Amino acid sequence: MRRSRGRPAAQYNQGARRAFQRAIKAARESPPRRAAAAGAAAAAAAAGDREARQQRSSAPRQKQQAACCSSSSSSRRGSCCCGQRRGGICCAENKKSDGRRHRESWCGVYVPPFKLARLQQQTSDSKSHAYQRQMWEALRKSINGLVNKANVSNLTQLVQELFRENLVRGRGLFCRALIRSQLASPGFTGVYASLLCIVNSKLPDIGELVLKRLILQFRRAYRRNDKVVCLACVEFFAHLVNQRIAHELLALQLCELLLQQPTNDSVEVCIGFLKDVCRGGFDAAFERLRAILQEGEIDKKTQYSIEALWDIRRKGFKDFPGVIEELDLVEAEDKITHEVDLLDSSIRGEEMLNIFKPQDPEEYEADEKKWAALSREILGEESTDADASSEDSEAESSSEEEAEETAEPGKKQTVVKDLTDQEVVCLRKTIYLCIMSSLNAEECVHKILKMNIQEDLEMEVAVMLIDCCSMERTFQRFFALQAERLAKLKTAYCECFQEAFKRQYALAHRLETAKLRNTAKFFAHLLMSDAIPWSVLEVFELSEEQTTSSGRIFLKVLLQEISEGLGIKTLNERLRHPDLKPYVK
Repeated sequence: MRRSRGRPAAQYNQGARRAFQRAIKAARESPPRRAAAAGAAAAAAAAGDREARQQRSSAPRQKQQAACCSSSSSSRRGSCCCGQRRGGICCAENKKSDGRRHRESWCGVYVPPFKLARLQQQTSDSKSHAYQRQMWEALRKSINGLVNKANVSNLTQLVQELFRENLVRGRGLFCRALIRSQLASPGFTGVYASLLCIVNSKLPDIGELVLKRLILQFRRAYRRNDKVVCLACVEFFAHLVNQRIAHELLALQLCELLLQQPTNDSVEVCIGFLKDVCRGGFDAAFERLRAILQEGEIDKKTQYSIEALWDIRRKGFKDFPGVIEELDLVEAEDKITHEVDLLDSSIRGEEMLNIFKPQDPEEYEADEKKWAALSREILGEESTDADASSEDSEAESSSEEEAEETAEPGKKQTVVKDLTDQEVVCLRKTIYLCIMSSLNAEECVHKILKMNIQEDLEMEVAVMLIDCCSMERTFQRFFALQAERLAKLKTAYCECFQEAFKRQYALAHRLETAKLRNTAKFFAHLLMSDAIPWSVLEVFELSEEQTTSSGRIFLKVLLQEISEGLGIKTLNERLRHPDLKPYVK
């Protein structure tokens, strides 16, 4: 009997084998029936061989059906993906008849365009979950495409297209696409940070979610000693700090973590981070790097990197700008900064936002309407018609005024003069906001000079600076530095501060002791820096009739502050200078 290659004898039919053995036994017992027994044995062997061949040929097909049925998560009992009939029903026909299972099978995989169009026609019902899944896939593809297309030149146009997508529903998709794109292309980190800064100014939750997921990604890479991912993460952190999305405390925590137990890799990562951040306030990190360099426990290459970083810092990070002009697209007052702790164990990445979740049709439509209204508000599409109508009305009113002027050239025009000082009040509010919103004196002076204040209102700037300084609990040199810069830049401000000095001394009896001391120290700084001339000392007449107790306190604090700053010897020389003899008696 013929056996198949590589197949054991156990695969043959057991019934045919037993029939073959019975036929041989019967032939041995009765010789006349030997021919019939041989024929029966041959027939049994042929039957067994044929049945074995059928089993061998059907085995691969059964395996294919089993694998196909097990791979389809949505297949029901009695159906599969192989196209074979089971129980009189074709699997392909059964799959086509089940529209819900068929529509769910194409999500997340590539579908040819013609088949996708056909599936979209089948899911045209906007109230079905299949339609919501289809819109989810379209949202995912659109967000991925827009993020991947981002560059310096098309960022402003791309943001407008991005805000037309439902970023509230797809915030998880946007965060994932942004982090993955930055990890794949670290050279575009500045572009992605600028894009996130724009989105964060309108939707702060997205900026916070990106920051949390980036922190979790850095933690995983730090535990696994994945240097490539760590470098990409810290570069993104640096640009987020530069764009004021992340707080500077996060940067300090990152430097402390990297330099706590220094290794060659951790020091290199920290050096790259400090190059990208390139701002002040990291003196502790630089001192720690100096100590690591002096210990000499790291490689020569890392030591050279630290020395190169010190050289870059000495040059003022000229070759490492924090934010280039083309990517600084959000005003400072519109930026929103998030304070997230790097070591906070309660941070969650909210990964479920990346997964489609069906909603009730009414709730889905309500969310879509809310986002449509929010999108129009962000893009300013609602005010276009109102702006056009207002421009038309302004044009008509201006044309009417011109017509009246041309019709009556000889008639005198009446000038309305505002006696309510509303303009002065508004100017003081603006100056106060400029002073309080500035980080340093140079920034405040720059803002004040850009306001182009009228010549007759420059005195208000001097008065506001003096009032702000006197309202503090202790003397703040911040206000005196502003006054010094203004007085040295423009002569008009110098004259205003001289006049203010005379007024403050004349009205010293109206000031409380704390305000009196702050005001005296304010003018002492101006005198020490020669921002105002020493000839203003002529207002002091040291006699019992011409002075008051408050005036004497003002003079005492003024001279004490100057003596502490210049020294008693220098102060004595200044007061005895021949040019000051007419003013000091």
